[in-house]
Amino acid sequence: MTLPLAATLVSRRISLISLISGIGLLSAQEQAAAGRQMEEPLMDSVRTALSSAISNHAPPVPEFSDTESRLKYLRWLGGMSDRLRKKKPEWNVRKEFLQTLWYESRRAGLDPAMVLGLVQVESNFRKFAVSSVGARGYMQIMPFWTRVLGDGDAGKLFHMQTNLRFGCVILRHYLDRERGDVFLALGRYNGSRGRAPYPNAVLGAKRLWEYPTA
Repeated sequence: MTLPLAATLVSRRISLISLISGIGLLSAQEQAAAGRQMEEPLMDSVRTALSSAISNHAPPVPEFSDTESRLKYLRWLGGMSDRLRKKKPEWNVRKEFLQTLWYESRRAGLDPAMVLGLVQVESNFRKFAVSSVGARGYMQIMPFWTRVLGDGDAGKLFHMQTNLRFGCVILRHYLDRERGDVFLALGRYNGSRGRAPYPNAVLGAKRLWEYPTA
């Protein structure tokens, strides 16, 4: 194998690992370069869900109908906490983030593993990430979403629950529009509908967060 060919193969391997993991070789700006949702008319149910997120400030507290459901959640919380420790060393911060993400994911009918994968690709778990196009926070929400609600305060997108609520509701909205097609919905979330790199990155990261009791 010639040296140029070997160097090319190594470079491609490093790029793939970086894409899936969302850490390491990407610069901070590149890690927050997605979130190019397009402004569009919204159904009343979507508008209501987003409006309620702006008015809520305390992290949601999950409620369970039986002990087994609660135990499953606690096992998931423990497993995800171990995996997220390097990104969020403080237990209280980590717990509040995971608790809110689980709540908002389930509320929107989404797999928490996919939402965690999306957060990893979008912001690498940085609360105050800002992309080159102005998308903000964990799930890289575009500021126009606050204008849609008549509020316009993009600073609220850095609030954890608001950001996760917006991201989950928007992704659910796109899934509904694409009739459950995850590939196309993720592309629409990123503003790259029909192109493979972004959906593949999120679905690759999703595998790192899968847990049998979620």
